[in-house]
Amino acid sequence: MMRSMFSGVAGLRTHQSKMDVIGNNIANVNTVGYKTQNVTFTDVFYQTVQAASGPNAETGKGGTNAKQIGIGSTLGTIATNVSKQGGMQATDNPFDVMINGDEFFIVSDGQSNYFTKAGNFNVDEAGNLVNGSGMTVMGWQVNDAGEIVKSRVTALKVMGGDKSSASPAKTTNSNIFGNLNQKDDQFGLSNPKDCYVPFTAEFYDSQGYLYNATFHIKKLQDGTNGDYYATFLYSITDQNGDVVSQAQEVEDANKTKVYQYLNDNKALNTMRFNNTTDTIVTERDSDKTTVRIAPGQIFSLKGDITTQGLTPEAPEAVNGTYTGNFEIEIPDISKCMEGGWNKDKTEVDPATLPLALKSQKITIDFAQLTNYGTQATTSTIESKRGDSNGLGAGKAAGTLSSLAISDDGKVVGNYTNGDIITLGQIAVTSFANPAGLEKLGNNLFGATMNSGSFDGIGKDITANGDSMTTGVLEMSNVDLAYEFTEMITTQRGFQANSRIITTSDTMLEELINLKR
Repeated sequence: MMRSMFSGVAGLRTHQSKMDVIGNNIANVNTVGYKTQNVTFTDVFYQTVQAASGPNAETGKGGTNAKQIGIGSTLGTIATNVSKQGGMQATDNPFDVMINGDEFFIVSDGQSNYFTKAGNFNVDEAGNLVNGSGMTVMGWQVNDAGEIVKSRVTALKVMGGDKSSASPAKTTNSNIFGNLNQKDDQFGLSNPKDCYVPFTAEFYDSQGYLYNATFHIKKLQDGTNGDYYATFLYSITDQNGDVVSQAQEVEDANKTKVYQYLNDNKALNTMRFNNTTDTIVTERDSDKTTVRIAPGQIFSLKGDITTQGLTPEAPEAVNGTYTGNFEIEIPDISKCMEGGWNKDKTEVDPATLPLALKSQKITIDFAQLTNYGTQATTSTIESKRGDSNGLGAGKAAGTLSSLAISDDGKVVGNYTNGDIITLGQIAVTSFANPAGLEKLGNNLFGATMNSGSFDGIGKDITANGDSMTTGVLEMSNVDLAYEFTEMITTQRGFQANSRIITTSDTMLEELINLKR
């Protein structure tokens, strides 16, 4: 048989294989994360008819080249173009993620790890982050301090269990601001018991229950210091408006009406502003501290609430302004009762409770409360949870409201109480020879001996300056113009090789016809 016929058959086979690859590329033109493949040919075995010879100096005859006849072509390589990134398709799905770089996502079927460029993820019923085939997305978990632990990758659980809620926090700081007008009509009411200006401070306890502490500012007289203002913690109500605890009005030894807190035999001590000497006088039992303050600053100080009243610690004069600390202890009622409340909402004697359950301390800052005279005599006193930086405001328990993935792969949960908590981080990996990865279908790649191995830990995508983009997907990197051009040349190559077979057949026919 003629060698040309076998060469033609070999050419048909190689061009058919190339057309198969082209067809697969075009079929996956809209496949998420698909990486196109390119085919190259190589020539194959040659039959040497005459070997090469060198020149002969004696005879003067020159050298001759070898005479070789090839028998066709075969596939050289089928290379995957991994480095060329596909286009970006916006989906607005927060779980769709695109890698901007050469890295791969890591997914697992529970037994083996695989690698993919397709970031079309979602959350399954168990709260795991999974891909379209149900494989879990692998990454790093967070420790109790909320820090990412970059150890061996595990399945990322982003919903359910302890991810569903955010812990509450008790209030530790509160700001009082506004203006207390000494000519406020409230101070001039006919009934002395009603002569006060109220304000409330909102706070959370350690279980996230919301309460309101109501304060009364009374304008009193003292034979030694003249007129002064006294601030009393009057009552505490829960978020339903029910009274949790309330002070009662009594007379001290000087027949001055003050408040006495429930379950406490001592009268509340007071915070005073003397109208004539511009000083604040604080008292606790027989101890007194007098510090001069700037005119117009009635409560330029910080304080904490105690069941015994405002208790000064070591005061300091800063620019003529009192900055001493006071402690206010409010009974942590929700901790004192079974399930937060007894059914009849009866109070529990604090004396019978462990010390840790008796109260919580709240620092109250009065530095922004002034005593200016204004055309309107109505006082405007407000409160805000937290210090000047918003710290210590406290919060209720929160439930998971939404999830987001940041550009470094961190999965972040947004909770109804305002908390933003990192729940884990998507890990990625890269290979020394990504083109050496084996295509496994379902947008998956597997490591081979020529691609390099996966260390089981992965890497942070920002380590090489790369990032992730959410709400978009990386599409196929197939170039249709190139594929159609390759299709034309492949078709013509196939056609030419078929002509070799038919022509060789005609030549054989002529040979047979020599014998008539």
